[in-house]
Amino acid sequence: MPVTSEVRVRYAETDQMNVVYYANYLVWFEIGRTDLLRAAGLSARLSYDRLEKEHGCILPVAEARCRYRSPARYDDRILIETRPAMLRGSVIKFAYQIFRANEGAERELLAEGETVHVVCDARMNKVTLPEPYASALKNMMTE
Repeated sequence: MPVTSEVRVRYAETDQMNVVYYANYLVWFEIGRTDLLRAAGLSARLSYDRLEKEHGCILPVAEARCRYRSPARYDDRILIETRPAMLRGSVIKFAYQIFRANEGAERELLAEGETVHVVCDARMNKVTLPEPYASALKNMMTE
């Protein structure tokens, strides 16, 4: 089951043509991923911060993919749907869909993509995701 986040396109995120600069979609992916972890109960009890400080794990992005379907523009209301797509040992994949929320109409798919993360220690050696985090993400994949 995906978690939905909402943002409104800021002027600073657009170019002179009033179109959102392509790299901002990756920032929106991060917003979605953070909200997904919060919804899984990982923000207070099992946060990114605790993962790093108590377990010595970081989640660098190993791969990012985004397919752009329609441009987002200044002041659009954007919905970011995020779901965990795969968890295997030290590799986590998140999937995203970004929609324009049209008032009184169907939402419009603007972009979709994935990020792949490798769970690492501080020396960038691969490690397995600690069990409480792995269980929470697996539970979200089966809902």
